[in-house]
Amino acid sequence: MTRRPVDVRTGRPERPGGTERRPGRPERPGRAVAPWVRTRLRTAPGAAVAFGVLVLITAFLMAVLPRAVDAYESEGLRRDIGGAPPGATVLGLSAPQPGLEIPRSAREEAMRPAALSAVHRKVLASLPAPVRADAAESAYGVRTSEALTGTDTWLPRPDGIGPRFTLAAQSELAAHAGVRGGRLPAAGGRVTAETKEVEAAATTATARVMRLRVGSVIRLSGPTGSTALSVRITGIVEPRRPQGSYWSAEPVLRTPGLAVLPSAPPQYRWEAGLLLAPGAAPALLGTQAMPERYWRLAPDTTGLAAQDTPALLREVTSLESGPGLLRMREIAGGTAVLSTGLETVLGSHLAARAAITRIVTVAAFGIGAVAAVVLAMAGALVAARRAGELALLRSRGGSLRGIGGRLLAETAVIALPAAGAGLLLALLAVDEARLLPAVWGASGVALLACAALPVRAVLLHRRPRAHDDRDDLVRARPGRRRTVAELTLLALAVASVVALRRRGASGSGDLLVSAAPVLVSLIAALVLVRLYPLPLRWAARPTARLRGAIGFLSLARAGRSSATGALPLLALLIALTTAAFGGSVLAGVADARDRAALLAVGADARVSTEGEATALPANAERAVRNTAGVEEVTAVRIEWTAELAPDTTRTNANAGTDAGAGADARKPLTLIGVEPGSYSRLARQLDLGAFPAGVLKDTGGVLNAVASPGVAARLGTAPRRIASPAGEITVRITAVRPRTPAAPRSEFLLVDRAGLEHTGPTTLLATGEALDARALRAAALGAGPELDVRLRSEERAALTGSPLQSGAERIYAAAVAAGAAYAVIALVLSLLQSAPERSTLLARLRTMGLTRRQGRQLLGLEALPQALLAAGGGILVGWTTIRLLAPGIDLARLAVAAAPALAPVQDVSLRTDMWSLALPAAGVVALAGAVAAGQAWWAGRRGSITELRAGDTR
Repeated sequence: MTRRPVDVRTGRPERPGGTERRPGRPERPGRAVAPWVRTRLRTAPGAAVAFGVLVLITAFLMAVLPRAVDAYESEGLRRDIGGAPPGATVLGLSAPQPGLEIPRSAREEAMRPAALSAVHRKVLASLPAPVRADAAESAYGVRTSEALTGTDTWLPRPDGIGPRFTLAAQSELAAHAGVRGGRLPAAGGRVTAETKEVEAAATTATARVMRLRVGSVIRLSGPTGSTALSVRITGIVEPRRPQGSYWSAEPVLRTPGLAVLPSAPPQYRWEAGLLLAPGAAPALLGTQAMPERYWRLAPDTTGLAAQDTPALLREVTSLESGPGLLRMREIAGGTAVLSTGLETVLGSHLAARAAITRIVTVAAFGIGAVAAVVLAMAGALVAARRAGELALLRSRGGSLRGIGGRLLAETAVIALPAAGAGLLLALLAVDEARLLPAVWGASGVALLACAALPVRAVLLHRRPRAHDDRDDLVRARPGRRRTVAELTLLALAVASVVALRRRGASGSGDLLVSAAPVLVSLIAALVLVRLYPLPLRWAARPTARLRGAIGFLSLARAGRSSATGALPLLALLIALTTAAFGGSVLAGVADARDRAALLAVGADARVSTEGEATALPANAERAVRNTAGVEEVTAVRIEWTAELAPDTTRTNANAGTDAGAGADARKPLTLIGVEPGSYSRLARQLDLGAFPAGVLKDTGGVLNAVASPGVAARLGTAPRRIASPAGEITVRITAVRPRTPAAPRSEFLLVDRAGLEHTGPTTLLATGEALDARALRAAALGAGPELDVRLRSEERAALTGSPLQSGAERIYAAAVAAGAAYAVIALVLSLLQSAPERSTLLARLRTMGLTRRQGRQLLGLEALPQALLAAGGGILVGWTTIRLLAPGIDLARLAVAAAPALAPVQDVSLRTDMWSLALPAAGVVALAGAVAAGQAWWAGRRGSITELRAGDTR
């Protein structure tokens, strides 16, 4: 086969009949020999891989952050609803008994299980989303709204008062309880309002306290005293899930309790519940106990997300007093009402979540800002490395659009797949979260990564450049545009800091408030860049007169670094400030929890009788003192019901402003008897109201006392007579302290225990660095079976159980780690930008006699000024930012939201954590020195000839 000749202009075979093309037809351009993108990627594969890894990690962080926030907020919502008492979260729909104008048979039919079950099914079907009920824990039935009194003499009567019983004909008893004796109650025959004897079951706890057994008959009377109903116990049952809503929505059905009557002195009576057969409910119509129908709907938190909270709160409010209640009345009757405490639980959750979210936003802004700066630095590094190539293209007629498009294609080929992989990893790492915020985060990273290099190159090569002008920090002269931009950023930073200090991050702040640490770091970076040449000039003058050339050359090189060094400095300052801020948040939270746990217990361990109402066994103190880990034990006697003696409530004119009021005179005092020596040591060790032991010295029958501010204002400074179960004493207040270990959360009056009539201690306060909880409880159990043991470490652990807290803490820990990592990346990118120039200089100086040791010294000293600037500036800016923002940041919600009852700590604010300031800064300096030493070693290994090849830019 004959080959056709080739046209040398186009590289294609000539047409038959000659090489002339047809007139009027344009010539098609030939295909490029090698595509631009593939050529560039093959030229620098290592840089492409490194850039892809950077984009992948950054995209993963920006995508996983909103998903992590969604995850812990959703888990926190489910935990808050599920962990609240069932009585506070159950939706209780109730309707009174049918009116007397209705025929008796119709009234009885309305109380039977069939009618109640039909209403229950309709109510479940009509609940609006996202309100969902847990059918397994929900219940319905008829109960007595007014308890009936047991008249049998064999029932327990603490003060001679008969117990009261609540009767409930509740559904599905067999599914929620196991029979421990007898059988479940049944409705024999057809029960009506005239039925006077019914069957019932009692729980094991009720049977034990009320002395019930199978076959017992309880006679119950109404308000008039006549026997209203007789209840025969046919079975003793054990609840299968006693903490579930079925049993705990009305705890008296599960466990009896003592009720305090409003009398003087206080009197007690038992209150218990009995479970009737559902078919026996009509019998309650014949009593005066005001029976009511009820449908208790336990909330189902399965699948509930944080985004459902506003809608859930809105629908619950509507069910209580809105259109939702009207729908319920159409089903259950016009007099039905729905009551629940779920909106209170949701409101508390929303308040805690809002406060924590505003604090977390500060960390998110810091990480996002430093990541954006590092991506911009990566683009600037590539633009600087390829400045000659791009200048040549521009001088040969390349358009800005063409150059920018090719560079965009280069970066997009790497950045888009890397960002997609980062998004995929984020989706795999965190489940049950929204997709859209993660997509927006990864897309933002991809957009910035793609645009950094083209934008930087287009800005640098707007005009063709014949040669590179000198561009260093010493010769740089800021223009008007830069000055205006810096003043604008300064105004934004000042406004954000002022706003944060005035209203706090937990107030109605905005994104500007959350960005305050970033803006402060930005202004500091700009100021430091402007001030940076001054110390270099001052230091260069004396070094120029020295004999050695290393010092002068290093300062000269440091001063001639590129003016774009503001970008690495900005990245380092933001990263170090973010790490310092996050470390300070974690340190403040840890201190607040330690303090809250201490105030909840009063020492490292607290051993007492139940309610601290009776004296401890005689061997209790010795048993606790001999336990492993216990260093010191302080015995105290606490009387919570002490009060002013009657003969002094109206005669002492020098008492405080409240002493003359009769009602206030009867207010109880917390009287604490202590051994002055050991107790003063304990207070000094724990920093809880320390005082000299001599303050409690007895003076002629009058006991000197240390009081809290409230008690001191009430009693005054004159001697007062105090009555308590420990005996009557006369006290004079000689010192005032805000807190004391024995009663750290209440007002108190502290005296010498030896001056009391009854000196037996009720409480032991133990200290020790390594207390063994199991051994301490075993020792307390051996001394007395009713002793209660509380440990500070356990109270501390209880403060960390909230998903909102743990999630926010993980984010701040990640912020510290990510800030440090991005600081390292920024430093490495900064050093890599000038690495070829430094290697060439080192090779030239070696041809002039520079030794390897002097080369390492030169590169190390050259990198030292910028490293010290970044480290010192990071410490200063981080410290200043924390000091500025501390008054406006309240960490109380983040610190103690898991157990607010154990957390009397107020005003939990930021404090400076020196480790978070010093460690990252020291790491920056150490890394700069290590990189300089490594570059000197590598340059010496390659040799001077390789570095000095003409035209070789490798």
